[in-house]
Amino acid sequence: MSARISRRRDGTFAVDLPEAERELLEALVPQLRELLVDGSDPSLRRLFPTAYADDAERDREYAALTHDDLLSKRLSDLDTLEANARAERLTEEEVMQWMGAVNSLRLVLGTRLDVSEDMDEPDLDSPTAPAFAVYSYLSYLLEHLVAAAG
Repeated sequence: MSARISRRRDGTFAVDLPEAERELLEALVPQLRELLVDGSDPSLRRLFPTAYADDAERDREYAALTHDDLLSKRLSDLDTLEANARAERLTEEEVMQWMGAVNSLRLVLGTRLDVSEDMDEPDLDSPTAPAFAVYSYLSYLLEHLVAAAG
């Protein structure tokens, strides 16, 4: 398996993504940004997890304290991915932000697809097959990011 992201001796990271993968990332970023700014899509729940499942009042207080910071971080990660989607080299901080953005994209799509560890991949002619292929790619890219950063 050829590494899509690899650490260089100078501490930067080489990015070896084909054009189609870069285009996909560029297309996904504004879609997630729109969902985040709107804030009402239920598929965002994994990005803003419940802290107190058994106590609605405490959970609302927690959300009031953390939501804006989490939102700001997620939007910043998306900005970095969007700005550097065509970069051939990234700093360590940019790799970390790519990791955050790719993971956010993956979590939202996985939530929409109701992905679970024990599920089978859909048939190629299933209506969810293209979205599942994108989910699988995001998981693959995240794996490369984590391996490079590790």
